[in-house]
Amino acid sequence: MNAPANPTERWLAVGQAAGPDGRAAGRAAAAGALAGPDPKLVVVFCSDRYDLAELSAGVAEAAGADVPLIGCSTAGEIATTGPGDAGVVVTALGGPGFAVATAAADAGGGRLREAGAEAAACLTEVERSGKEHRVLLLLTDGLAGDQSEIVRGAYRVVGAGVPLVGGCAGDDLRMHQTAQLHNGALLRNAVVAAAIASDAPLGIGVRHGWRRVGEPMVVTRSDGNRVYALDDAPALDVYLQRLGAPPAAALDAGAFTRFALTHPLGLSRRSGEEVRFVAGADFADRSLLCVAQVPQGGLTWFMEGDDASVLAATDAACRDALAALDDRPPLGLLAFDCIARRGVLGEGGIHTEVGRIADFAGGAPVAGFYTYGEIARTHGTSGFHNQTLVVLAVA
Repeated sequence: MNAPANPTERWLAVGQAAGPDGRAAGRAAAAGALAGPDPKLVVVFCSDRYDLAELSAGVAEAAGADVPLIGCSTAGEIATTGPGDAGVVVTALGGPGFAVATAAADAGGGRLREAGAEAAACLTEVERSGKEHRVLLLLTDGLAGDQSEIVRGAYRVVGAGVPLVGGCAGDDLRMHQTAQLHNGALLRNAVVAAAIASDAPLGIGVRHGWRRVGEPMVVTRSDGNRVYALDDAPALDVYLQRLGAPPAAALDAGAFTRFALTHPLGLSRRSGEEVRFVAGADFADRSLLCVAQVPQGGLTWFMEGDDASVLAATDAACRDALAALDDRPPLGLLAFDCIARRGVLGEGGIHTEVGRIADFAGGAPVAGFYTYGEIARTHGTSGFHNQTLVVLAVA
């Protein structure tokens, strides 16, 4: 447990637990996080190896049924003590210095933009608090389709004045089904949101740490987040050949996913360079599946990174988030870290990375998870990212 520094006005604390029993793990992690009076929000990041209904019930036993809860399944959890798997990390915040409202929306059947807008509507409840600093925290199903549509829907509701932050749920890299949690409900194909208003600043940093490999290509055929042709050739064939992929990646879906983790696509956008996670391939039609839109006719290129470039991005994201706090110390940091960055760093490297995030926190707690995509919109309409680290600093 990490205790809050100033529990009378605003506090944030983190608890974590492991073990096979979901209810017991949820109860223990939540009890560790509930370190101050007047809790306003509980956020749960957990492995989907648990019975998530039981885990949520355990959290509610510790927090009380009246405390709003959002959460999601992960591809690994992050806490102050380091990264982990098959566990649960719970963050709680509270005190009169915060106002919080939550919502959930169904994104099934292609309703991604509508779900983003419906979830974002909870912001109106905290606007009445009069608190100056606000953020909308979004947790989504990264396998549901083009995640940029969710961001567009949320932006349509909250506008340019409220930043968006969050990440896409994982399922330990099985790429089959993720889960979202809202109060007592276990959801699939959903968007859950928490509108947070605070008397003190909230800062967001976002960096990726990837660099270009080879010559740019034209996306000669795509449909949403499916890429069919690059430079008039089947996209999968170009991807495997130019990157020198191992033979197994051309035959086996699991081997392809492991290779693609460290070989994203870069896109040229008006707002700058964006990164797209290649989540899968269709071996029949030779297409690539990304978790957000890849526009037809646009320029793209392959990307790669190494320990040094990824960790440099970690430092930059933390600095950017803390710089927005107006020299106030953080109550805590939330990290939304793409599973692909974990693939580059390896097990030793992710401990180094989380240690560096904790150093920037300066003794304040750290929580987060390994994602299938990240959300960070601080300006403009674009705000969905892949293979990136997003850090939310709470003062």
